[in-house]
Amino acid sequence: RVPADRRAAPVQRHPLMTVIVRSLLAGRIAVFGQGEDSAIAKNRLTGRVRLTRLGIEGDEQADKLHHGGVDKALHHYPFDHYARWDAERPSPLLTEAGAFGENISTLGLTEDDVCIGDRFRLGSVLVEVSQARKPCWKQGHRLDWPALPKLMVKEGRSGWYYRVIEEGHIEAGDSLALVDRPYPEWTARRVFDLIVAGKDKGDKAAFRALADMSVLFDGWRKIAAERLRD
Repeated sequence: RVPADRRAAPVQRHPLMTVIVRSLLAGRIAVFGQGEDSAIAKNRLTGRVRLTRLGIEGDEQADKLHHGGVDKALHHYPFDHYARWDAERPSPLLTEAGAFGENISTLGLTEDDVCIGDRFRLGSVLVEVSQARKPCWKQGHRLDWPALPKLMVKEGRSGWYYRVIEEGHIEAGDSLALVDRPYPEWTARRVFDLIVAGKDKGDKAAFRALADMSVLFDGWRKIAAERLRD
């Protein structure tokens, strides 16, 4: 049975309904910085790879409290943002995908184009948008740009996470095609601005809707519920 909050909004086909996956990436845990290990350095994968409910086989996460798991199985960061960052702070790492620890790289799809709960067919798998990504110091450290995470928050250039609904195989060159959009009014950017950037803190109706949104990452639903009590 479909939950009531999934029945409210009809599927809408977005003009950017399908894009091509430019790169798939995975990384291994290595010494990083500030006394911590990290797998943020991702390498491009070739050929078909298996995708399970925990992500790409072979992809690792050092901090499993904040990364990985079924609600953060895949990190998608738009290659569209790379030119903006490279224009301000050129870096060899910004010439190709992988600088932000992403598993999926595309052009033509940003936080303003995807919505929480969107389901995409990717190769033989089905994925669902669970939340936007909250930047942290690691992006700044990797690019030798300490102010970068704050800029990512300010500009909403966060990327987003998928959970895997149906496991299977994927490869670079596959299409990422929207097949279901239950919440067309809740873009990843809008939710990020409310939960992470701290905008519109007085919008109780918005936080009530997020707290009740079954497809939103549970941690962000709890934050929304806490904002209702502020």
